[in-house]
Amino acid sequence: MLSPQAHGTHHPHAPTGVQRKAAILVTGAGGEMGHGLLTMLRAHAEVAGDDAPAIVAMDIRELAPEIRECCDHTYVGDICDRAMLERLLAMYEIGEVYHLAALLSTRGEFAPETAHHVNVGGTINMLHLAAEQARTHGRTVKFFFPSSIAAYGMASVAAKRAAGTVGEDEHLDPHTMYGCNKLEGEHLGRYYEFHYRKLAKDRTERPIDFRSIRFPGIISAETVPSGGTSDYGPEMIHAAAAGKPYRCFVRPDSRIPFMTMPEAIDAIVRLMAAPKASLSRSTYNVASFSPSAADFAALVQSTFPGAEISFEPDAGRQSIIDSWPESCDDSAARRDWGWSPSHTLETAFREYLVPRIRERYA
Repeated sequence: MLSPQAHGTHHPHAPTGVQRKAAILVTGAGGEMGHGLLTMLRAHAEVAGDDAPAIVAMDIRELAPEIRECCDHTYVGDICDRAMLERLLAMYEIGEVYHLAALLSTRGEFAPETAHHVNVGGTINMLHLAAEQARTHGRTVKFFFPSSIAAYGMASVAAKRAAGTVGEDEHLDPHTMYGCNKLEGEHLGRYYEFHYRKLAKDRTERPIDFRSIRFPGIISAETVPSGGTSDYGPEMIHAAAAGKPYRCFVRPDSRIPFMTMPEAIDAIVRLMAAPKASLSRSTYNVASFSPSAADFAALVQSTFPGAEISFEPDAGRQSIIDSWPESCDDSAARRDWGWSPSHTLETAFREYLVPRIRERYA
């Protein structure tokens, strides 16, 4: 069911019932990435003024007031509900889609079939919506899909260490349903862009412009970690700031790439703004720093003296972390659309994480 969500403020863009309003659609808007992305989209809309498309956000749960403030229209609805998406298609002329909705890696391993239904079925629904939008208004629809280092799969810790820095086209044998879903989403995006309805006489050529980033672990100071497999780093920081002991579920030597949430949002904006001709691929790696869990713990304990951190690895979650690369080659993103990290682990702590998290728990 699609239901509009009440707003604290009213923005001037509203569907008239006569002509569809140009719009940007964000799914999974209530997640960790949604708030930062919507804040950035609202800032761009304020600069564009009356020419800006409406910002339309949806999530399966009611959105928080600070997220609603960034949007023109918000809806509670399910991306697996095709009838609901058809109603959105009728109401808006959608030119860009940011498809953030997903069931994450840890939860996905408890209910893999449900994860596939949401992550793959929902992605197909959104790609179909974008392709239909392109067909009805005769313009390619930009489509952003956040992928993940979960798409990788290393056979063993020894193989992971021997591989070192990994490129986009290597070691794509994911160990989790979430990773399988993300890799399938990348392939589906390319299919809908280049091959959708290949044999149909009335097919639309390249209905979507599909762009994807394979994100590492993302650390946010704005939101409490939600149980993702890479959340041991941010969980340490939040626990220390709150004065609580933390039992880390991976070994001290566990190492994967990370970045901060503002860097992730900046990467999305940069990729979506890049001229199509400059892009050599559909999916790109990005990363900022690759600390071990012990590096995280040492920095947390030096920042919050007395922080209690112990290591009690969980075999299942450890096996997932061990299957992800230690480092990702992001040279294509640097070359094609000017990506560059803005933080080291130390500056991320000093300039971004610690001041905001201290304030949160003050």
